[in-house]
Amino acid sequence: MTSREDFESFIPAERDIPELSLRAVLIGTFLALVLGAANAYLGLYAGMTVSAIIPGAVMALAFLKPFKGTILEVNIATMGASAGECIAAGAIFTIPALVILGVWKDIDYIQTTLISLLGGILGVLWMVPLRRALVTKTELPFPEGVAVAAVLTSTVGGERITRKREGTGIVWLLLGVLIAGLYKLGETVFNLFSGAIEYIGSIGKYRIGGVSREGFIYGGIATSPALLGVGWIIGFRISSYVMVGGLLGWMMIMPLLVLTQGLPIPANEYASMGSLLGGFYTIWAEQVRYIGVGAMLVGGLWAIWTIRNNLIDSVKEAIMGLKEGKTVNRKRTEMDLNYRLVFVSIVLMVFPVFLLYIWLSNTIGISFIMAVITILFAFLASALAGYLTGLVGSSNCPISGVTVAVLLIVSLIMLGLGASGTAGMAIVIFISAVICMGGSISGDLLQAMASGRMIGATPKRLQIAMTIGVIAISMVIGLVIGVLHEAFTIGSSSLPAPQAYLMAGVVKGVLGGAMPWPYVMAGAVLGLIMILLDIPILPIAIGIYLPFTISVPIFVGGCIRYITDRFLKKRYGSAEEEEISDWELAIKKTELKPQEKAIRTGLLLTAGLVTGEALMGVVSALIIISGINLKIFQTPPVLPGLIIWIYIAVLLSYIPIREGMATK
Repeated sequence: MTSREDFESFIPAERDIPELSLRAVLIGTFLALVLGAANAYLGLYAGMTVSAIIPGAVMALAFLKPFKGTILEVNIATMGASAGECIAAGAIFTIPALVILGVWKDIDYIQTTLISLLGGILGVLWMVPLRRALVTKTELPFPEGVAVAAVLTSTVGGERITRKREGTGIVWLLLGVLIAGLYKLGETVFNLFSGAIEYIGSIGKYRIGGVSREGFIYGGIATSPALLGVGWIIGFRISSYVMVGGLLGWMMIMPLLVLTQGLPIPANEYASMGSLLGGFYTIWAEQVRYIGVGAMLVGGLWAIWTIRNNLIDSVKEAIMGLKEGKTVNRKRTEMDLNYRLVFVSIVLMVFPVFLLYIWLSNTIGISFIMAVITILFAFLASALAGYLTGLVGSSNCPISGVTVAVLLIVSLIMLGLGASGTAGMAIVIFISAVICMGGSISGDLLQAMASGRMIGATPKRLQIAMTIGVIAISMVIGLVIGVLHEAFTIGSSSLPAPQAYLMAGVVKGVLGGAMPWPYVMAGAVLGLIMILLDIPILPIAIGIYLPFTISVPIFVGGCIRYITDRFLKKRYGSAEEEEISDWELAIKKTELKPQEKAIRTGLLLTAGLVTGEALMGVVSALIIISGINLKIFQTPPVLPGLIIWIYIAVLLSYIPIREGMATK
């Protein structure tokens, strides 16, 4: 298996073809605005955003096709799409909390713009020293990076977009796009079937502390083709740990809490689920999820500690670059922005952040301290978000969990400094918004850096493209959120903003003394125990933090990958000297061995599944925004969606093996 230090990219480092062109930048800017606006609504409405890296790549490919653009120009335009989604995610998770807490009556455009700009640029800057530490010097899978590389090398085939396809197996990519796109269309637009199946069953009544209580057990699954694909890409081991976290949180801890406390009245955002399911989700949101946050905090710090040598090496290289006045000489595919410019910019960022906090909170002393803390915490958030993104992908990276962890620490610092009331809560949200956007940008940018490393992009040019995208979306995100608030009202049933309510609840809980600290501490202790037992923390913490319905399809995808690998190993053997990584297979076109042909086919098919669902997710959001109602059933049936999803899972197992066996 080739080391990533010596990885041979699709476009050789010696080749310097058009990349950071005006047309690529303009298309990237347009995609940033469109996908950013769509994700802003989707996040406020459903509490989640659709990762834009794969839809952005496909849309950039379509826009650049008439100009016969290069594969690297497509990658540059994709960066703009990523910037739009990242800033939108960071904004809708935090900015509406200011309205919820009563700090703002309406969305302040200028302040939102400044927060977005500072957070986004800070994320890009911190990513520069993190790139080599996380992308080149680790074995993190970067599943969506693999998917994008497979999409581009299969659809473009060579250096430029032409009608002739030099790549192999594009039919499987298109099949995946078609299957997942039609499935998502039927689920979200036409409401033909439900995309999630959940069940709560009684396990009898028991006397606890002299009180008779009924026990319940929960199970559920999201029938998502994209999550199936993500599980296949990240493999059996990581997906198993995510599943363990889901089982621990949802099928062990929560039933025990229900048995000892009883089911609560569902919170507003879960009231439509009914008393049983809504009560179960309320316990998860108000108690169990904080166990995941505690474990994620410890796991994140431990992850940063484990890659400390990589980070130290990156800092040493940066210092060498500072001394020389330039970046250490490397080949084109390893060239970053000038380190002197990056580190001087990071230090100088303290002053605009400081001035912004003074303007927002009217507190000079605290504002300066928190400005310095913001810069340092942005590094931690960027490193953690980058690690999580590399582990489970952008779509499944719990950036809101990272933000909650930051909120907890910042709120405690503010409490220690004596800040309270509206002003204290305001500056905590402001700080967390900047850090959340920085972490979100850095995580997605590292995913794009991984795909760029595979296809042969220039990191410096990608970093410039991401900065342009950040500036573009920052100019309009305040308008978008403001218009949505005016039309639907943040906190209403039409715009519930669940993640923003979570952030507001955390701040009020810490500064108001009602924070569920026992659960956070329980998660932290759980993380420490896993460190002692040498068990990976972050994937388990993710499983606890995310809804159980997400963990299950990821695990099923991992199981299918395990079955595929076992079959190929049994039939063809697996001499270690012949092993080849998913990174290499994503861009390899010719002379494929049976095992390689099978895995590459699987990569293309799963890339199509992720792409199709993500693209149709954006289309669905636009349809919802336009007010068009195409729903056939008000209450969609469950069984058809499950049957179709099982069929897709069977295809994911059968097609790669069949293609491998057909290789001569």
